[in-house]
Amino acid sequence: MVKIASWNINSVRLRMPIVERFLQEEAPDVLCLQEIKTIEESFPHKAFDALGYTHRAIHGQKGYHGVATVSRIPLREFSRHDWQDNGEARHVGVELLGPGQGMILENVYIPAGGDEPDRTINPKFGQKLDFFERMTRWADTVDRPTLIVGDFNVAPLECDVWNHKQLLKVVSHTPIEVETLQRFKDAHGWVDIGRELIKAPERYYSWWSYRSPDWKANDRGRRLDHMWASPELAKQAVAHSVLEAARDWEKPSDHVPLITEFAL
Repeated sequence: MVKIASWNINSVRLRMPIVERFLQEEAPDVLCLQEIKTIEESFPHKAFDALGYTHRAIHGQKGYHGVATVSRIPLREFSRHDWQDNGEARHVGVELLGPGQGMILENVYIPAGGDEPDRTINPKFGQKLDFFERMTRWADTVDRPTLIVGDFNVAPLECDVWNHKQLLKVVSHTPIEVETLQRFKDAHGWVDIGRELIKAPERYYSWWSYRSPDWKANDRGRRLDHMWASPELAKQAVAHSVLEAARDWEKPSDHVPLITEFAL
């Protein structure tokens, strides 16, 4: 059994106490973090070492973005894509060398895309769509059992948001984003592990805005975070969960962790 988690932590140094709590309580073998907001030199290495996560691949950036994969299982860095050709640190891939040997684990943080879903007036939205298109061309070449995880910043299904009709023109749930994400999915035949094991329309959110004074009462969630597997790898996924309770922890991220267990 190999247990893999993914979490947009929104500053790993600021939220290290809840990362420690998560690792102690859930004990995943591998944790993929997005939006770490730090360079490798100032990453909290000692804290992860103390918890037994001594294997790491970090693609960091000062103050913004950044991804890191930490593991109790030996790994080697496998890929580091710059999907926008602008130097932003948004992707790192590893190959697991211990249990789960041979699995490729890609960790990605896709741009949010700004506020207006129109690339002619909002360049950030165009960058998001182009990011997906470049990933789609890459996905068409993937030829090994691969798990891609992270903050995709798109909630594709009607039941993946608190109100489908109200959010149709809101970035993260617009038809063009959903169609673009679907092309990426089709390019490799990715299996959406979350919706494979938590069937639609069952409740499944991974993000609640900080703007809501009481996230639980308003419950305006969206499923922005994903874990997708190659078809052959997806057959080995035996459990998937969303740690919604982490949104209530002290100084929380606005995202919560996803966890998938594989019988490899």
